[in-house]
Formats: sequence, C-alpha cells, structure tokens
Amino acid sequence: MTFALFGIENDGVNLVVNLLIFFLVVIWLALVYWTYQDAQRRIDDPMLVACATAASLFPFIGTIVYTIVRPPEYLEDSRERELEIRAAEGRVRMMEIRSCRNCGTPIEPTFLRCPSCLHRLRTPCESCGKPLDPRWRVCPYCETPATDVAPATERARSARRGTRTRRATAAAAAEQPDGAKTQDRSTGPPLAREGTLGERARRTT
Repeated sequence: MTFALFGIENDGVNLVVNLLIFFLVVIWLALVYWTYQDAQRRIDDPMLVACATAASLFPFIGTIVYTIVRPPEYLEDSRERELEIRAAEGRVRMMEIRSCRNCGTPIEPTFLRCPSCLHRLRTPCESCGKPLDPRWRVCPYCETPATDVAPATERARSARRGTRTRRATAAAAAEQPDGAKTQDRSTGPPLAREGTLGERARRTT
C-alpha cells in the first residue's frame, strides 16, 4: 500500500513519486553526514563543525553553501605542509652552519679557518683546544669562559689596521719627488741660515 501524495490516485505513479521522495530523503541525510565528516577533517574548531552540520540540515542548499565556503585543505595536509616547511628551514640552517659566512664554501664543524678565503671561523679553546663559535661565551666541552675571544679579535683587527696605515705612509713617502726632498733639506729653518751667515762674517773680520 502506497501513500497518495499530491492527489495522485494512480498506484503506479504514486509508487514512483514515493520512491523518488524516499531517495531524496536518503540523499539529504547522506549529505548531512558527509558535511559533518568533511568538516571534522577540514576544521579544527568544534563549534564551526557544529555550525556547518546545522547548516546542512537545510535540504541541499546548506551543503552547497558549505562546499563553497569550506577550507581548501584538510587538517592533515596542513600539518604535513607545516612539518615540511620546518624541515626545509632546518636544512637551510644546517647548510648555513656548514658553509663559510664569507664565501659560502662547504666547511666542517672542526675547521678554524675557511680553506678557500682564510676567513676566521672559530677560535680554539685555551683549555681543551676544541673549536669555539665566536658567539659562544663559554666552552661547552670544558666550561672555560670564552670572554677573551672578542678582545683578542679586536686586538688583531687593530694590529692589521696599524700595519695598513704604516704601509700606506711608506708608499706615500716613496712616491714623493726627490727634488722636493732636496729643496726641504737645503732651505731649512730661516733662523738657522741667518745664524750660519753671521758666524761666517765674524770669522772673516
């Protein structure tokens, strides 16, 4: 026995209409369940998941709206992407640590100087001799303070600057013409010349 809907008295047509309505109800319930499951995989907030499920109770329209405004990726994909980004950043940091800051040549953690550009990479510990990073304040191997590393570096830089200044002064003196040097020696101070001429005049008289 079938229910007569829309005033249809024909049993065959009425059966088809009843089956069609039944299928629509089944599809609607399936869409509600699908919306709930999909929202759980895409949304981390339980309140938003409940709102999306409630919106899908409006037949077909709620599910269509949810499909339009839902997040574009699953939570698992987002977490995997974040892990891949962190892993890539870690690899970049390792490459920076394993390469010279000055020329980018690959180096080993035990190198004190870059074999390519001779840039100072690390300073040996005064106690155990292990290589120390310039940013470290204490040796992690023997706990010796590394506070003298920075002043020593500054002294080395000052010594290099002084050497460069002396070389530049010597080069400038070497480039000065010989005539100017002879003229400076011959002229001398005016008082010295006058005193010498007066002594010669007194000896002559």
